[in-house]
Amino acid sequence: MRSFVVVGNLATTTPDFSLEDIPGTSGRLDILCRCINSAFVLSHGIRRDVQIYLILRGGGAPKTIRLQGRDLRHLNPDERTTAALLKKALALESDAKWRRSTPGIFVRRGDLADLEVWGEGTTYYLREDGIDHRGVLTAGDGTFVLGDHIGLSAEDEGFLEGLDAKIVSVGPRSLHADHCIVLVNNELDRFEATVQ
Repeated sequence: MRSFVVVGNLATTTPDFSLEDIPGTSGRLDILCRCINSAFVLSHGIRRDVQIYLILRGGGAPKTIRLQGRDLRHLNPDERTTAALLKKALALESDAKWRRSTPGIFVRRGDLADLEVWGEGTTYYLREDGIDHRGVLTAGDGTFVLGDHIGLSAEDEGFLEGLDAKIVSVGPRSLHADHCIVLVNNELDRFEATVQ
């Protein structure tokens, strides 16, 4: 299972945002919507071997939304539809237990350290100054951590250091988080195609 974790530093924890102005009213939830689409959407289908965790920190207690490819339904390749699915999840009352919103989408209160994915394969932290991801990524379980347009805090980086995360880069230029996800998926697809 490929797992992506994206930290939305300002992303709203409530459904009180406009689908007509997602970037301006949601704390840049639009960035996370693009990450979702990059993680899952194929030309004629959905990746079933992927899950993504969105860490939302834009108000009140942090929340986490999890999307699981094997169960995911109703995902279309446009930001507005994806944001509507997240809005529905955020409208649910949530506590420390996962609560299902729609097929494949779950929400709960919690932050980066509260995820159960740590220890399931190698953890990779995607950062511009990391080592080249080519030749480092291998097939199998892995968790890939990215920040939004703000990046990760020193505290987040310290947490990942404690997990012995490998710091990798997908190229010599600064890219959007969703583009990084596409490149990671592509590299893993290519690797898996050579070992089959």
